[in-house]
Amino acid sequence: MTHDASFVDLLGRTARADPDRVFARFDGAPMTFGLLHQRSDALAASLRRLGVEPGARVAVMLRNSPAALATLFALGKAGVVWVPVNARLRGDGLRFILTHAEPRLAIADADLVPAVRECGAVPESSLLVLGGAPGAARLDPLLDGGASFDEPPPDGRAAFAISYTSGTTGAPKGVVVTHEMLRLAGEAAALVSAAHDGDVLLVWEPLYHIGGSQLIVLPLIMRVTLAMVERFSASRFWHQARATGATHVHYLGGVLQVLLKQPPSPLDRSHGVRVAWGGGCPPDVWRACLDRFGVEIRECYGMTEASSITTYNDTGTIGAVGRPVPWFTVEVRDPHGRPVEPGERGEITVRANRPGALFPGYFRDPEATTRALRGGELHTGDVGSFDREGNLRFHGRMTDSVRCRGENVSAWEVEHVAGVHPAVEDCAMIGVAAEIGEQEIKLFVKLRPGAHLGPAELSAWLGERLASYQDPRYLAIVDEFERTPSHRIMKHRLSRDTTGCWDREAQAPKPR
Repeated sequence: MTHDASFVDLLGRTARADPDRVFARFDGAPMTFGLLHQRSDALAASLRRLGVEPGARVAVMLRNSPAALATLFALGKAGVVWVPVNARLRGDGLRFILTHAEPRLAIADADLVPAVRECGAVPESSLLVLGGAPGAARLDPLLDGGASFDEPPPDGRAAFAISYTSGTTGAPKGVVVTHEMLRLAGEAAALVSAAHDGDVLLVWEPLYHIGGSQLIVLPLIMRVTLAMVERFSASRFWHQARATGATHVHYLGGVLQVLLKQPPSPLDRSHGVRVAWGGGCPPDVWRACLDRFGVEIRECYGMTEASSITTYNDTGTIGAVGRPVPWFTVEVRDPHGRPVEPGERGEITVRANRPGALFPGYFRDPEATTRALRGGELHTGDVGSFDREGNLRFHGRMTDSVRCRGENVSAWEVEHVAGVHPAVEDCAMIGVAAEIGEQEIKLFVKLRPGAHLGPAELSAWLGERLASYQDPRYLAIVDEFERTPSHRIMKHRLSRDTTGCWDREAQAPKPR
């Protein structure tokens, strides 16, 4: 690995030396280093002509595509700060990010333009559209303009992205991700996956998620190829792995559990995949995947604030998330800040051994930055313990958020939207056990006096205003909440039992 160059500079180096080498394949169609370099150069030059200077912010709401990949590298080359936006966001959630980030431009897929326009946070003159939309400027000609871009690459400490992660008891926070941090995220992905030259990594994760964007570094630091598909599909997963020649697959949330729920197939053992790597694999699922799919499970732990990956398990110790990557020191501390003994639980803290490995702060949120970065350490808000062999084990989150379908969902986000309904007086969200994945969302609602609102009607209303991963599965109408002296709802007293709750999935039509 070449440590003296930024990842965007590595693209240019390889493109000049070996332009026909394949960087990625999108549903089988190749994207060479030469073409990726050329298209990202053209867009970077166009951004300058449009007056987008280094340090300016550009929001990008694109699904995975060759254009999305070129856009990401163009922003990096131009020193423009990428604001990745989940393509499923809408309403208040989308409005908050676009208002808080104040992007100079917004780039979106054509079918997502109505959601961007509806939130009203981006002027029409600042919108670029992939594929075209009435009244909007098109992105496609800017990618195909053919202009070169000769400015030197940004410094490693320069901001590459502002990645909005769900808050715990407040609004989402924008994690400032530097060029160096994304480079380290890619190097950590190489460690976790144990990929080698010639390997093929199946990529289903969206690039707007750190789990996807970190992978763009891998072809730059070793001779691997990304096999990119439109989205995760449980029924087609092993077919796609075999068709693409994948040697490695990535998992998040309940992906492995979903795959285990599929009917047995000859492809369960004839797919060619050696390694499944990622985060969120319970011990029982670990063993089941080993037995059924014959793949090595390599688990890791991390968060965007710490260059995505903090520890990784390369020993096969079932249930552990392993030991720190070389640029971090990890400790588990008690409420007084003292390291705990092996086997005892406490808060996971992370200290950087390499300058720039930890994030510099949250965008426009100094108070949250001060809470997270204390004493030279990142206080993760996660609970962990070390075993006597020095392996970290993850036990959940201390904060008021839920991990649902691979995404962190803050209670504040869901409660803020539900509380807008005219019939709702107050509400509270908690996480409950899921059949597949980490957790499901249960929302408790107290109605205003005299109001009448059924769970089905409320669920339909919420579904129009929340992303699919934020939409509560369970709804419970309550007469009153137990509260603290300061009038806070005592969430620990709310029932996590879902028996008798209104269940959104139970209402869905059964397949014939």
